[in-house]
This record gives sequence, structure tokens and C-alpha cells, in this order.
Amino acid sequence: MTTTTRTTLRIGHSPDPDDAFMWYPLANFPDGSGPGGKTYTPCIDTGPYDFVHVLEDIQSLNERSERGELEITALSIHEYPYVADKYAMTSCGSSMGDGYGPMVVAKENFNLRELFTPVATPEPQPPKGSKRRRLAIPGKRTSAWLALQLRLLELGCQPGAERTIDYDVVMFDQIIPKVVAGEYDAGLIIHEGQLTYSQAGLACIEDLGKWWTSSRRLPLPLGGNAIRRDLGPEKMEEICNILLESIRYALDHRDEAVEYALHYARDMGKKTADKFVGMYVNDWTLDYGDKGRQAVQQFLDEATDAGLVPKVGKIDFVSP
Repeated sequence: MTTTTRTTLRIGHSPDPDDAFMWYPLANFPDGSGPGGKTYTPCIDTGPYDFVHVLEDIQSLNERSERGELEITALSIHEYPYVADKYAMTSCGSSMGDGYGPMVVAKENFNLRELFTPVATPEPQPPKGSKRRRLAIPGKRTSAWLALQLRLLELGCQPGAERTIDYDVVMFDQIIPKVVAGEYDAGLIIHEGQLTYSQAGLACIEDLGKWWTSSRRLPLPLGGNAIRRDLGPEKMEEICNILLESIRYALDHRDEAVEYALHYARDMGKKTADKFVGMYVNDWTLDYGDKGRQAVQQFLDEATDAGLVPKVGKIDFVSP
């Protein structure tokens, strides 16, 4: 009798509803060890592979990708130029903001230009009649931060020592509370905060997805999934096919996948969670397509030209 050798693959993703939704069919939690104290077994054929879910915030996953720790990982598109030698993008699993995306929110409306001010010698001085705004961001290598930097460059914020932005990195789910508490004048929000910020009494200063789509006629590429190159081309394609089947199963069995995703839906009921999932798990997630690939390439090319990321060249995508 032949015994198939099984391989364990760690798949890293954020603890939020959209990632939980699309990888629900791969969930393998025995003996009540899953979310909500439940037992889960894979809903699809995973071949010779056992998938272990590694849940961490996107900043942490970005950092782990630089060390090549996980076989499969979600990462920010911003991060990819730094790890392209270790990982290839998969054609499925993307998060694209098609006319919506990360937002700058605040308790009071202000001009986005107030996030940067001229620098005098030796100390920065705010423009007459205004003050420099303090900003909380979810991570230096998040796509939200890269998109905001590109937007600020368009508004006249010059890179280097001539101008400055006063920001701190704050855990993504703490940004809204800290802006509400007055610790920061504004916050750059991602994940479900895009749907819940108004409940906290905050206003949207800038929707970066709306800006990008209206100005570039392309979706804003935010997150992707990547697979480690040392697995080899044949295994990479085989695994990519399983990932695609997972997303398809979740979309075809939406109610049960949303029920699972609700375990990761902070401050969201089922209706809101379902809406959020629909924003970021859709046709773009099944495959970038030509337009999605163009969006990723242009986003990183513009960032390269601005000196914000290393040159990555033409991006290769692994397909099933």
C-alpha cells in the first residue's frame, strides 16, 4: 500500500473577514480548536498539502515575508519590491479597491496639504495660520501608506528633507480609537474601519481608492498573495490552483463562508461583514486580469519613479 507523503504549508493572512472568507475552505482546526471553539476540516481537496493558518496583522506579515518565513503569505503590494527575490505573486487572492480603499479620517475636516509643512532651519515651522497635523498609519510598508505618499506628492509634498510628515505607526485596529481620543489629528485606516469610521464620529478627508481610480482609471492594488519561489515552479502552480479553488468555493457557498468570517468581524454584524467581503473578495480576487496586472505594475512603477520603493521590473504572476 502506497502512502502519500503530506506537506504542511503555512498560509499567512490578516485576521479580518475578507481573508477569513476566502481561506475558509482550507480551514483545518481539529478538536474544537477553531474560531468560536469549533472544529473545521477542509471543504475542498487540498491534494498532498495540509494548510496551517497563520493570522497576523499585515505589518507583521510584511516583516515575515522579508525573512521568507511562510510558504504562502498575504502581503501589501507596497512590500512586494522588497521580497520579489523570495516570492512570486499568485494570480488569485488579491484585494483591489475599485473606486474605494484606504481613507484618511479625522474628527474635523481639513485640507490634506496640512499633513506636510515646509521645513525651516533648524526646526519645522507650520505655514502661517495653520498647524502641522499628526497622523497615525497602519505600517510603513502598507499599500495604504504608499498610496497616501503618492497622493501627497501630487499635492506638492516633496520627498527628502525639504518637507516633513509627522506620523507614527499604530496597530490598524487602534487608529480610529486614538484619533477619537485626540492622540492624533488624523488616521490612515484600512480593513473594516473603512465601513465603521463614521460610527465613531469621524469624517473622511480623503478616499485613496476613489482618488486612484478616478485619476488612473484603474483599481487601487492593496494586498496580494505570494508564494515562496523555493517550492519550485510545478508546486507553485499546483498550490495556486488549490488557492483558486478555495476562493471559488467560498464565493459559491457564500453564507457558510460569511458565517466563518464573522468570527473575525470586529464591530460588524453579518450584513456589514458581507458588504466588506464583497468589496475585497470578487472577480479581482479570482484573477487580476490584464487590468489588475496593469494596476499593480503602474502603482509600483510610480512609486519607483518617486524613489519610494526599489525597482522591481516586470512583475511575474504564478497562475494555476
